[in-house]
This record gives sequence, C-alpha cells and structure tokens, in this order.
Amino acid sequence: MPVVQLADSKVWQRRTSRKQFAVWFGWLIGVAIFSYCWQLISNKTIWEFVSDAPEQAADMASRMVPPKWSYMDTLWAPIWDTINIATLGTVIAITIAVPVAFLAARNTTPSAKFVRPVALFIIVSSRSINSLIWALMLVTLIGPGVLAGVVAIGLRSIGFCAKLLYEAIEEIDANQEEAVIATGASRGQQLIYGIVPQIMPAFAGISVFRWDINIRESTVLGLVGAGGIGLQLDASISTLTWTQVSLILLVILATVIVSEWVSAKIRHSII
Repeated sequence: MPVVQLADSKVWQRRTSRKQFAVWFGWLIGVAIFSYCWQLISNKTIWEFVSDAPEQAADMASRMVPPKWSYMDTLWAPIWDTINIATLGTVIAITIAVPVAFLAARNTTPSAKFVRPVALFIIVSSRSINSLIWALMLVTLIGPGVLAGVVAIGLRSIGFCAKLLYEAIEEIDANQEEAVIATGASRGQQLIYGIVPQIMPAFAGISVFRWDINIRESTVLGLVGAGGIGLQLDASISTLTWTQVSLILLVILATVIVSEWVSAKIRHSII
C-alpha cells in the first residue's frame, strides 16, 4: 500500500499513479477489443432476423405442442442405441486410457523423456477434438451408423479418462508403495498392491462420470449420421415435424436425468 508524505501528515492511497494509469490503460485495451469484436459480429449478423427471433420462437413453440406421443414407439430402438453408444464407447476409452495413464504418470512411466511425451500427446489429441468432429470423420471413413458413434465416443473419452487417472496416480501415498517395495515385491506386484488399490476409487468415479457425460454427447451424434436418437431428431427437424421434435427433446431430457441419477447412485456406493 503506497504512502504519500504531505508535510506532517500521511495520506494512504490504494495505488500509485503508475499503477492507476496501468489499470486505466488495461480497461482501455479491453474496451477497444470488445468494440472491435462487436463490430465483426455486427457486420456478419442479419439483425432483421434477430429482431424477428422472438416471434419465430413463439410460433415454433406453438407448433411443438402437444408432443406426438404415438411417435414414442419409434424411439425405443434409437434410445437403446444411444445408451449402447455411450456405454461401449466408455468401455473402449477406459481400456485404452488405463495404460496411457500409467505411461503418462511421472511415478510409473518407464521413460520420462520418450514414453511420457507420447502418452501426453495421445491425451491432448483426444481431448482437443470434439466428439461431433470425430463422428463426422468416422462416418466418412467407416460409414454411418452406431459403430461410428461408438468409436467417436471412445476416441473423445480417452484423453478425459487418462488425464484424470494419471493425475490420481501421481497423487498416491508413496509410503504405501515403499512398504510393498520393502517386502521385495517385483515391479508388477508393486503396481498391483501398492498403486492400484489407491486409485480404484478415482478410477470408478472417473469411469461413471465419463459414462454420464457420454450419454449426453451420444444424443447428438446422430445429427452427423453416427446413430442414436439424433438421427430421428435430424429427420424430424428436416421435415418440420415439430410435434415429433418436442417429443424427442423430452425423451433426451428424461434420458439425461435418469443417467445422472444412476451415475450419482453408483459413485456414492463406490466412493
């Protein structure tokens, strides 16, 4: 806190003149950036459509009521496909993420200079690409359907699971591992009895949490042809069948709520 000496009295100031000028200059830069970005957005926005949006939204909402409940018979199979996409994709991700996590953790990697950077690159690559982009590429490579969705969810989830898991491995209690080493255990036994028991709660929580996320992500993969209930959503929107759209949205909401409840129950029972 700077102090300014004036004759025999001391005046306390929050900032010096230089710091205050720096704050004002920072605000000036921020306002200039905001103004520039707003100008870019305004130049590429048709404001007539924006002003008409509330009326269009009200009209669309009126067309969605009441939902077409008879269409529910068509949605059971897509819902099941969506759950399978999320579940199988999570299983694939965990299967690959576990060894990648051990290779990425500083205390378990066989080589901090060569192996660990490769493992970290796999984690970053998986997390950098959205599941929709994975699905779009996979639909082009292996064709539309559930398989593309499963692989897309799996590839997207590897980085998430591996990152959280390798951080859990690095945070284990070293004393427990040293106690196992003191018994003359082999490297494999050190891993099984010294590390794995400590990370099992984190592993279970990460797996269930990622499955819950994948349920949500798998509901929209059908928009790019990767199977699931998103296919029906895309078809209903394309044909302007808004009563079917409202039903599909309600089904997606119910599916997410149920998956959230299930995952919470499983996490609480394990952890």
